[in-house]
Amino acid sequence: MNKADENYAKAYGQKAGFGAKPALIMVDFVEGYFDPACDLYADVDDTLASALRVRKAAHEAGIPVILTNVVYHPSAMDGGRFYQKAKPLRYFIEGNPMGAWPKGLDPQDNELVISKQYPSAFFGTSLASTLHSMGVDNAILTGLTTSGCIRATCVDSMSHGFITTIVRDAVGDRHDAPHEANLFDMEAKYADVVSEAEIMAHLRSLSDD
Repeated sequence: MNKADENYAKAYGQKAGFGAKPALIMVDFVEGYFDPACDLYADVDDTLASALRVRKAAHEAGIPVILTNVVYHPSAMDGGRFYQKAKPLRYFIEGNPMGAWPKGLDPQDNELVISKQYPSAFFGTSLASTLHSMGVDNAILTGLTTSGCIRATCVDSMSHGFITTIVRDAVGDRHDAPHEANLFDMEAKYADVVSEAEIMAHLRSLSDD
């Protein structure tokens, strides 16, 4: 272990653990990330497959499942500086097929869909108040992309008072470097990063209660 690793281990090695009442949040799994012809393409089929397995386990455990997407007015007037800066957001104009759900992720009747305009699933949405009203204390995050909307949602989740858990196998990015760097940083400061196997074992324990 080098000096920097020793410093991080000493300063940031603490685990938050799981809460008493979790909810699964699936952030921005939309078609653009899976279509090679789209600027947003991220080669994240394995990420979605993991998230779908976690989703199934979440339903079996009886915990809330919330999906998010990004949707803009046809004029993009609600996109603000985010839309101005990030060119691929044009794919999220209402009705664009790249903003549709990918194969295997049609929302179920017992799932809530929250549409957003900015990176965090909490910013400008009802997510925090909805989770608090249900008594949720642990936000389990899956989705895309690790360096963008996952990181923003993670920081806001912690800031809103939720124990935050990120499922490593079920979040993805188009490049390994920002993916790993952001997982490292979120694990250090804001959340626990766990494997799919760890979250599945935890959800099964809730099913057994």
